[in-house]
Amino acid sequence: MAREDAPVVVPESAREQVRTARERVEEVVESGEAVYGVNTGFGELVDERIPREDIEQLQLNLVRSHASGAGRELDREEVRALLLGRLNALVKGYSGVREVVVDHLVTMLEEGVHPVVKSRGSLGASGDLAPLAHLALVLVGEGEADVEIGTDDGEPRTERLPGDEALAAADLEPLTLRAKEGIALINGTQLTVGLASLAVVDAERAVRAADVAGALTTEVTMGTTASADDSIARVRPHQGHAESARNVKCLTEDSEIVESHRNCDRVQDAYSIRCLPQVHGAVRDAIRHLREAVEVELNSATDNPLIFDAADADERASGTENAAVLSGGNFHGDPLALPLDYLTNAVTELAAICERRVDRMLNPNVQEPHLPPFLTEGSGLRSGYMIAQYTAAALVNENRATGRPSMDNTPVSGNQEDHVSMSAQSAFDARAAVKNAITVVGIELLCGAQAAEFVREDLDHGVGTGAAYEAVREVVPPLVEDRPLHEDIERADALVASGLLAKRVEAALGESLD
Repeated sequence: MAREDAPVVVPESAREQVRTARERVEEVVESGEAVYGVNTGFGELVDERIPREDIEQLQLNLVRSHASGAGRELDREEVRALLLGRLNALVKGYSGVREVVVDHLVTMLEEGVHPVVKSRGSLGASGDLAPLAHLALVLVGEGEADVEIGTDDGEPRTERLPGDEALAAADLEPLTLRAKEGIALINGTQLTVGLASLAVVDAERAVRAADVAGALTTEVTMGTTASADDSIARVRPHQGHAESARNVKCLTEDSEIVESHRNCDRVQDAYSIRCLPQVHGAVRDAIRHLREAVEVELNSATDNPLIFDAADADERASGTENAAVLSGGNFHGDPLALPLDYLTNAVTELAAICERRVDRMLNPNVQEPHLPPFLTEGSGLRSGYMIAQYTAAALVNENRATGRPSMDNTPVSGNQEDHVSMSAQSAFDARAAVKNAITVVGIELLCGAQAAEFVREDLDHGVGTGAAYEAVREVVPPLVEDRPLHEDIERADALVASGLLAKRVEAALGESLD
């Protein structure tokens, strides 16, 4: 939905849950009991009772005051992920908003009304408050939004409008927020989980492409695929290891290059080739761990307080005999922050092993005799791919230097919120680390394709590695004379990031990679 604009449908069963939760909120309001999020202040001001006639102003003030973010603006796919995540949390039926709030969010997604959201300001508890408040500001006719008014060369053409005009462009009226609706809109983990969702998909593409690049490197460096034998994986049965090992075997099937040196004198390959299944496999398992957390989080109620049938809740809950209002911590981002930092570690390791394989292809001190220094004829006069490795090394170093935000904590709100997750920063860092890793994988692909130019012409690649070589050569020609490589790197990067490399390889294989 975020990237490809899939339609959004809220089923009647979910709408019924939304209506039931709203009825419970109205019952609580009528009771006059002091209930957090309904008729009290927030954070440190939780003990401040708000008169009934000021409840709507309370919710509006909450949105206005919390829209205090900074930094770059979220891009289109990030905003759409944020919108959808908030919508899906609300329709679980524990937030207590009116159905009209749900309908506004659906229409904004359908009509391309994307609030201008500042990216920084979330501590990941009480959720992603500041970014979500920038989103909610447009719902009340304030703030700004980018409204899609057509396309240019297939890309959305937008106009930035004030919130009320942006809503009008989609035939919507600004909302007057009722009891509980302001806090329901801004309290939750939707920035974190939206970014994490995108990171999962991109990281899966990165590790799949790294298997392809590593298999091509194994071929052109005259390495063996025996280290990817399934017998090895069976006696240490980590799922990711088995998957990457199968990919290497599948990609190099029928490779005359691999077969040509079956009885050579080399006993073992370097770790960056021999341990590919173990390292790539560990990365796969880390990504899988984050995917599991994301799938749970996307389908959870994460604001506070939450509204329940009184029969299903602790008898000490606030509310009435029919409606229970419970304050808890479902907004806390640690269930995502920890696996996001794990992902940053994992893709950093993926980039690191790819960079080492690049070195084995370029470095005259360790490369195979058939490969010229830095993969260029006339090295010395020419530098070939020398500096591409510098770029890979720089990106690996950047990932290694990235902090692990989930380990930090800065108390806020008068120390009422004294332990926060920093999950949004973990998500931003993870996405940046994945992006860097994708570029490093692209550089390995470039070098693998260039190294293939120095392999005997009468030897064929494997079916999969041959398709990978052809995919690279369709966008990057062989390096004969020195040229600026930044455009070559960008094209290889795009092959990986788009998933096109895997699609081309899978089409040649007639089956999907793991």
